[in-house]
Amino acid sequence: MVLLSTLFRVFWGYEEMDFDVVVAGGGPVGLLLAGELRLGGARVLVLERETETPRARFGSMGARALNTPSVHALHLRGLLPEVEQAAAMWVGPATLPPPGAPMGDIFVGHFAGIGIRADRLRPPGPGDEFLGAGVVSQADLEEILRAWAGVEVRRGVALTGFDADDDGVTVHTGQGSIRAGRLVGADGGRSTVRRLAGFDFPGVDPVFTGRQAIVDLDAPEKLVAGGWQHGENGSYVLGGWADGDGPPRVHTVEYEVGEDRDAPVTAEEMQASLRRVSGTDVAVTRVHVGTRYADTTRQATTYRRGRVLLCGDAAHVHSPAGGQGLNLGLGDAVNLGWKLALVARRLAPESLVDTYTPERHPIGEWVQRWSLAQTALSAPRGPRAEALRGVVADLLDTPDGATHVITGIGGGWQHYDIPGDFPLIGHRVPDLALDDGTTLATRFRNGGAVLLAADTEAARVAAEWGSRVRVVTARPLAFPDQELAALVRPDGYLAWASVGELEEKGLREAMTAWLGPAG
Repeated sequence: MVLLSTLFRVFWGYEEMDFDVVVAGGGPVGLLLAGELRLGGARVLVLERETETPRARFGSMGARALNTPSVHALHLRGLLPEVEQAAAMWVGPATLPPPGAPMGDIFVGHFAGIGIRADRLRPPGPGDEFLGAGVVSQADLEEILRAWAGVEVRRGVALTGFDADDDGVTVHTGQGSIRAGRLVGADGGRSTVRRLAGFDFPGVDPVFTGRQAIVDLDAPEKLVAGGWQHGENGSYVLGGWADGDGPPRVHTVEYEVGEDRDAPVTAEEMQASLRRVSGTDVAVTRVHVGTRYADTTRQATTYRRGRVLLCGDAAHVHSPAGGQGLNLGLGDAVNLGWKLALVARRLAPESLVDTYTPERHPIGEWVQRWSLAQTALSAPRGPRAEALRGVVADLLDTPDGATHVITGIGGGWQHYDIPGDFPLIGHRVPDLALDDGTTLATRFRNGGAVLLAADTEAARVAAEWGSRVRVVTARPLAFPDQELAALVRPDGYLAWASVGELEEKGLREAMTAWLGPAG
């Protein structure tokens, strides 16, 4: 292999790689990234250190809420129907009663455990058709993404080290070494890739420990079911997404840090925690499966060091309050995948991947601030803390307060700073209805860019980029009388647009910037 690689370098000017990209970490973020890379034509290998799947390890525990950008990305790739079917709960405009109709006690989210009622929200505006949330187990989401990604996943194979050079990365595992063009660490909050690559990871240490488990309880009636219950020693919730009619899930949060996160969660530990926060003598007779976590809050200063990149929790960790972590990681994967594929195939320059950190890092910073605020508001009880929670609860019971928080949690505000004069540049493009009876989202299944233009001149220009862009000549019903031309990136964000006479120079510049040179 070494001799063959040397010959390629000497005679042809490049090295033959085993893979274009190795992704360390086979969770939802790593699998979505791998699928995006595969759609972009890159050769991908996923290494997952765990032998067992999340379903075998955790069952239905580990429910995750999906926000607007995540739902948008899944919709573009045609995965949304499967995810909706697997979801334990799905709340959105399609499932909410019409405006003015009774909604009952429907809650669409929370801030620091303070529930937000659906009937307090202002009606969604244009382009907010994905406002709402789905709650899906990690096991279900992983299975859907693994089947869709269509790449090789080596389970039980841990990355033990790597050597990066100007031409590629040699990835070392217990089963041998692999030569790749690039390495992406999607291997969680305690990322081996991040540590070995020397990424700076500043932040703050944790102040609480959370435990959740599916358990058998003796006298569960001693606990209050449904919704977070708060006390002087911490908080708990009883209920959630257990397997069918099986045993319940309990979740506790205490403002202490101590246990080894890798140690098994025992019945004794869960019982002691539950008794402290509930003030009861309830007994936990068995833990079927359990995990613990903390609110460590850290973010890498950059997501790239040469040929090594970070994605998901490897790049940022924080409290899971509000369900932001998975969504943040999925957004990283969708942003990075198509860029890295174009660069790996030598269709675009390295500068395209350089846009990854500037686009994703600010969103990670916002999530961390949001997470820290919820941790502060959930601090141990006392007169001052209770007074503050009361004020925030009153604000969240108003249309302005409820809509502001749900819009923040929902991620509808997220956009990228992309040059251009058109008002919606850098924002997600809604699933526009087209005059041929289809919708725009169906044109993104193959992972390429889309040029929305009935103008034949625009189509002629786009032809120079070949399969990197798909031309849609059908007209949006929302703009029936306007000569609209719009370039949408593979991740569904608007990169360029013009109305009226085609601005060919601007179109060429945008396509070159985001898809590489023509030809």
